[in-house]
Amino acid sequence: MFKAKVLVIGPSESGKTVLANFLSDTTETVGGEYNPTQGVRILEFESQSDGSTDQDSACEVELWDCAGDFKFESCWPAIMKESCGVVIVFNPDIPSHLKEIETWHSLFVSSQGLQEAQCLLVAHHKPGSAAEDARLPLASHLSRLSLVRSNLEDEPEDVRRAFCRYLGKIVDTLSESREREEMSILT
Repeated sequence: MFKAKVLVIGPSESGKTVLANFLSDTTETVGGEYNPTQGVRILEFESQSDGSTDQDSACEVELWDCAGDFKFESCWPAIMKESCGVVIVFNPDIPSHLKEIETWHSLFVSSQGLQEAQCLLVAHHKPGSAAEDARLPLASHLSRLSLVRSNLEDEPEDVRRAFCRYLGKIVDTLSESREREEMSILT
């Protein structure tokens, strides 16, 4: 069974904790009073990874719910260590988030040399907001990433299925990396 350390990052008040709690089945309630994450929370759970070419599609997931406040920036190198995926969560109803996710991508994805398949963009709509299906004005390097529109009130299982497909890509990447490592030992 593969173990995947996945970081959940993005601007403050974008819904990272709500999404992380939902994906890990930590809580069933959506909404509530805003309480900013201090540093990082680590949620551990098992999940099926859809679409993986690996026969064992079960995956141990460490979901690292990272604070969106830059005052924790000094902790980020330690948080990034040995991560194999990044989920960038933003609220498309807040115009500044579209620009901020470029910074998050640069700091957490580009700096680690992660592949596009190892990154997932989540446009998270808060409860009660009018979720639009309009095309988001993303920067060109971000528009190549998988994008999931998250509305946990109306379509929660769509979000879970999209995350499981993303985990499948992570498992494939880990499997390929393991195979390369084994081949280098043999040669």
